Amino acid sequence: MSNGLSYVLVTPYTVAKSRTGGVLSRLLTRTDLELAGAQIFAADQEFADEYAFSLRKRAPQNQLVLLADYVKQYFGPSGGRPHRTLFLLFKGENPCEKLLNVCGHLYTQHVEVDALAGETIRDTYSDLIFSAENSEEVRYFEPAVLTPRSQEEANHDLKMFANFLNGKENLVQNIVYPDPSKIERTLVIIKPDNWKYNSSRPGAIIDMFSRTGLRIIGIKVHRFSLAQALDFYGPVEEVLKKNLAPNFGKRAIQLLEKEFNFTISNELSNVLGAGFGAECARDQFYSIVEFMSGRRPCGYAPEDMEKPGDVKCMIIVYEGENAVKKIRDVLGPTDPLKAPDGTVRREFGSNVMVNTAHASDSMESYEREQKIVRINHNSLVSIIKEHIG
Repeated sequence: MSNGLSYVLVTPYTVAKSRTGGVLSRLLTRTDLELAGAQIFAADQEFADEYAFSLRKRAPQNQLVLLADYVKQYFGPSGGRPHRTLFLLFKGENPCEKLLNVCGHLYTQHVEVDALAGETIRDTYSDLIFSAENSEEVRYFEPAVLTPRSQEEANHDLKMFANFLNGKENLVQNIVYPDPSKIERTLVIIKPDNWKYNSSRPGAIIDMFSRTGLRIIGIKVHRFSLAQALDFYGPVEEVLKKNLAPNFGKRAIQLLEKEFNFTISNELSNVLGAGFGAECARDQFYSIVEFMSGRRPCGYAPEDMEKPGDVKCMIIVYEGENAVKKIRDVLGPTDPLKAPDGTVRREFGSNVMVNTAHASDSMESYEREQKIVRINHNSLVSIIKEHIG
C-alpha cells in the first residue's frame, strides 16, 4: 500500500498549557508513521468557520457537531487576539486509522471517571463534562487534538490547510507584551540522533523545555543542507582548530618518535603540529557537519550543496523574558557527562557531538542562526502539494 498523509491538530488550549510534548510523544511511540512536517499557525475567524463547516457537513454525529462548534468558537481570535494551533503532518501506511487510534474517540455520553484508562491522547488531555441536571447537556468541552477519520477527509482538509498556510510566516506573533524590551527569542534544535526511530525523546525534550514557561512561536521539521550546516557550525571550526589542533599534533609527534625511535626536530614538530593537527581538527568539524546533515562535505557538486540533507531535526523558536538563559539552563553544558542532573543533555546526550539538542547562546547567535535555517520558511505546504496536488 502506498504512503498517505494525514494530520493532527493540537488545539490552542493544549498548546497554551504546554502539553505539546506529551501529545507528540504519544503520536511518535504508538505509530510507525513519519513526522513529515510541523507548523504553529494562528487561524483567522474566516478559516475557523471554513474548517468548522467542513466538520459539520460530514455526518450528523454528535461528536462532529461538538468538534465543529468547538472549532468555530475557539480556533479563531478572541478579544482581537489570534491563538496558536500546532499542525503535525504524518506520512505512512493507513495514517488516518493509526492516528485516530492514538488520538482516541470522543464520548458523546456521560462516562464515569474510573472507566477512563488514560490510554489515548484524549483520555489523558481532553475534557467532556456534562450537566449534573441533564446528562445530555455538555457544560464544557476540550478535545485536545483533532484528526480526520478517513483519507478522503484528510485529503480535503490538507488542501484547505495548504491554501490557508501558503505564504504565511512560520513565526506567530499573537501577543503584545507589557515591556517588549525584556522579551527575547531563542532557537532550539532537537538534533538528528533523536529521530533515528520513533521514540518519546523529542516530546520529552519539549516537555523539559516547557518548565521555562516560555512560549513556542515557531516550529518546523528541517533537513540541513551541506551549505547550511557548514554555515551554521562555521564558528565551531576555528574553536576546534585552536583547542584540538595542538593536542592532535603533539600526539602525532609522540607516536612517530616511538615508532621510528628518534627525536623529531623542533622545526619538523612545528610543521607536523600545525599541519596534521589542523587536519584532524577539520575532520572533527566535518564530523559535526555530517552528523547534522547526513553528508560529509567533500565530493559534492556546488549545485548539490543546497539540497536538503539525509537526516532530519526539529527547529523550535521560544519567546519570553530571559529566553536564552532559561533554555540554556534546562539544556545543560555541551558535554553531557558534565551536565547537571535534570538537564536535557544529561538525560539524553551521549557525548560532546551527540548531545541531543542545540540552543542559541545569545540573542546575536539567534539572529544569525534563524537566518541560516530560514526560520520563516516551512516546507509543510510543499509536502502536502507534492503528495496530494
